[in-house]
Amino acid sequence: MIGLALGRLRTSRLRTALTMLGVIIGVASVVALVSVGQGSTANITDRLAGLGTNLLTVNAGSSQTAGTFGAAGSAESLTLADAEALGSLTALAGVAPEISTSQLVVAGEANTTTTILGTTADYPYVRSFQLWQGAGLTDLAVENELRVAVVGSSTADDLGLGADAVGSEIKVGGLPFLVTGILQAKGGSGFQDPDDQVLIPVTTLQKYFSGSDAVRTIAVSAASADGIDDARAAITELLRGVHGLGVTEEDDFEILDQAQLLETASAVSDTLTLMLAGIASISLIVGGIGIMNIMLVSVRERTREIGIRKSIGARSRDILSQFLVESVTLSLLGGLVGAALGVAVTFLIGAFADWDVSLDVTTIVIAVGFSVAIGVIFGVWPARQAARLDPITALHYE
Repeated sequence: MIGLALGRLRTSRLRTALTMLGVIIGVASVVALVSVGQGSTANITDRLAGLGTNLLTVNAGSSQTAGTFGAAGSAESLTLADAEALGSLTALAGVAPEISTSQLVVAGEANTTTTILGTTADYPYVRSFQLWQGAGLTDLAVENELRVAVVGSSTADDLGLGADAVGSEIKVGGLPFLVTGILQAKGGSGFQDPDDQVLIPVTTLQKYFSGSDAVRTIAVSAASADGIDDARAAITELLRGVHGLGVTEEDDFEILDQAQLLETASAVSDTLTLMLAGIASISLIVGGIGIMNIMLVSVRERTREIGIRKSIGARSRDILSQFLVESVTLSLLGGLVGAALGVAVTFLIGAFADWDVSLDVTTIVIAVGFSVAIGVIFGVWPARQAARLDPITALHYE
């Protein structure tokens, strides 16, 4: 039966190819888009895993003006005093207050606009950074509001800072800063490059750029992975006490951990992947309609053939099976060609667009299986039309 179906399809190769085109495009699109989506999810997971050891992030709450709530973190509810108080908790292994701004950084003839992050000596430990050369920020630099800087690897490249950069001078927002170290490249992709930043003492940033004692975020590292829940509870209890919040008052801060960030980011990525796959699947449905249209035309073209076959003993189910096999063969071949094309497109995207992709065999199998299902669904009606033809009428058909 399959050989007969392939023989019929070979008699009109151009029509067969055009009929399969919708299925090919649909399967290729599904495979490529889902691979890109899964690669993006994997990249987000890796990046969150590299943010820090047992990381918890304490963010300021939302501001409220005349009944209007601002964005999360817009309130000035966290201060350096809060960070110092958190440093006394035995459940925490490191505390790094953070406040950032964007400034022009100049080194010699080179310049770049980048993130200036005010923080403390614990930042590399809490955020899992390593030093490539020199030394990091010190408690003495924070206490005395010194103009010293530790430069991220991407920023160092932009400014042309090499192995002899330690001890040189850069200008941040027009002010001279002494470079004490350069961070080891951490890597990453997307909208934020963790290597594109300059670290300065948090007190220095507040003195020269923000003019406020408030910080937007306090990054903390729990003493152990098993102690994250205990650390969260201890942080909440301490900050509520320091902020003088009553029993019925809501927290004026928010605590996030990596699991929450990963869950949120993965949910968004999965939703986008499903949406893109759904849009691509429309091509499969269009391809199925094309198959049904061609099979209906084929029934009309082969009416006399059907009549002859029935007159020599072919049963209705034999005719139905023949046309259904032809429809499924079209969709299966289209699915296999589309899967191969989708794999090729996926590798091209990864190679030339420098996107993270993750090719899963399950995705290919599901896409090809769906294309076969499309062939069955849209092939049943033409097959039934052929099977129900009256042999006498069919023989007299011109």
